[in-house]
Amino acid sequence: MKAFGRLLDVLDQLREKCPWDKKQTNESLRPNTIEETFELCDALARNDVHDTMKELGDVLMHVCFYARIATEQGQYDIADVLNTETDKLIFRHPHIYHPSQVGAPEPKPLPYGEDQSDRQFANAKTADEVLQNWEQIKLKEKDGNKSVLSGVPAALPSLIKAYRIQDKARNVGFDWQKKEDAWQKVHEELSELEAELAKEDKEASTNELGDFIFSLINVARLYHLNPDNALERTNRKFISRFNYIEEHSIKAGKPLTEMTLEEMDALWNEAKKTEQTNQDHS
Repeated sequence: MKAFGRLLDVLDQLREKCPWDKKQTNESLRPNTIEETFELCDALARNDVHDTMKELGDVLMHVCFYARIATEQGQYDIADVLNTETDKLIFRHPHIYHPSQVGAPEPKPLPYGEDQSDRQFANAKTADEVLQNWEQIKLKEKDGNKSVLSGVPAALPSLIKAYRIQDKARNVGFDWQKKEDAWQKVHEELSELEAELAKEDKEASTNELGDFIFSLINVARLYHLNPDNALERTNRKFISRFNYIEEHSIKAGKPLTEMTLEEMDALWNEAKKTEQTNQDHS
C-alpha cells in the first residue's frame, strides 16, 4: 500500500508540474496504453521476469493516469476503480463469497443485486464449473453485458477474438459434445476453401479462409491449446531461423537475393539443428 501510494503521489506531481503529463488526455494516452500492453505481452511470451515486472508497472501507471484524469473531471477516482473491481470479483465468485458458504466473509451489499448471485452458482467445485457459471452470472449484473458475446471487445485482434467468442459460447453450453468431432468441420472448411481457390474467386476464398481458420482455432480450444501463443511461438521460430540465414549470407558476402532456394533451405535446416542442440543442452 505504501508503494502504491508513492506511485499515486508521483503521478499527482507529474500531472501538476510536467508539461508533457499536464497535456495528456484519454485520447492521447490510448495509443501508448496499447503499446505498453503489447510490450507486457511480449515480455510474458519471452518469460522474461525482469521485463515483465517493468512492463506491469507501465500498465499500472496508465490505469492510475486514466483514474487521475477522471478525478479532475469529477467522474471517479482510483478508489472507485478498485472498489468496483473488488465488488465485481465478489459477485462473480459466489462459490467463495455466497452467504451459504461456510466461513465466507461477511459481504457488504453489492451494486449488482441484493444477493451474491443465485444460490445455484454457489456450489461450483471445479474450474470448469466456475467457467460455466461465469457468463450467466455476468448477465445478471445490472450494468453488465446485455448478451453473452457483447463482452468480447470489438478491438481485439481477430485470432484472439475468435477464441474468446468460442469460449464464451461454450460457457453457456454451445459447443461440441466431443472434441474429436470438431475435426470433421475443419476438413469440411478446408475442402470448401480449396474449391473456391480453384475457381480463383477472391471474395469467396476470403470467406472460406476465415471459416477454415475459425474451425482450426475451435479445435485448438477444445484441446486446451492457445492458438495465439502457438502462432507467436512459430513467429519467433521463423524469425530466429530466417535471421540465421541472413547472418550466414552476410558472412559469405552473398546477398539473400542472390542465394538459391536450395542454399537457403540448407541454412534453414542448419538453424533447426542448432535449435535442437541448444534445447538438448538446456
